[in-house]
Amino acid sequence: MPKISEARRQQRRAQILDAALRCFRRVGYQRTSMADIIAESGLSAGAIYGYFDSKEELLKAVAEAILDDRQTVLETAAHTAGLTPAAIVRILASGVREQAPIEVLVQVWGEATVDPDLRAMMQVVLGRVRGTIIAVLRQWARGNADQLRVDPDAWAAATAPVLMGLIPGFVVQLALVDGFDADAYLAALDDALPFR
Repeated sequence: MPKISEARRQQRRAQILDAALRCFRRVGYQRTSMADIIAESGLSAGAIYGYFDSKEELLKAVAEAILDDRQTVLETAAHTAGLTPAAIVRILASGVREQAPIEVLVQVWGEATVDPDLRAMMQVVLGRVRGTIIAVLRQWARGNADQLRVDPDAWAAATAPVLMGLIPGFVVQLALVDGFDADAYLAALDDALPFR
């Protein structure tokens, strides 16, 4: 059997993840079977199982890809300028709104409460995101210490979980609240988080 290149392996893996994501969006994680994912991908069962052992493994990979993407975007933005707390939330929320599969993200959170392996993976990935937020906040805080009444490093560490908490609220409203005005939410961040 001929070996395939690493680039081709990554392309095939992405094809499988995209098929799983489409299924999860369309009928939900619980209602999706591996047979559905196989049919959606157009690949054989052997091809799918050569990359992923189970639907649970696929969900973990989808979740990790979504969260890692948000972390990368934030890191890239932080290299260009010091980001205010509002700008950090805006970058994360805007990216989730425009690029993340909201319906699947909400399902991942629910599954993580009952699946110890998914929860463990989420803790690792969210820990990396939190670390990035702390680093970006620390950079801003050190340059704007006059606006703070506490040590900039301590402030960054204490503020990061608060900012992270704004994203699930945004996602839940976007997914479940008819008429939710995402633009107004994003615009209100500067007033809600008034540091400049």
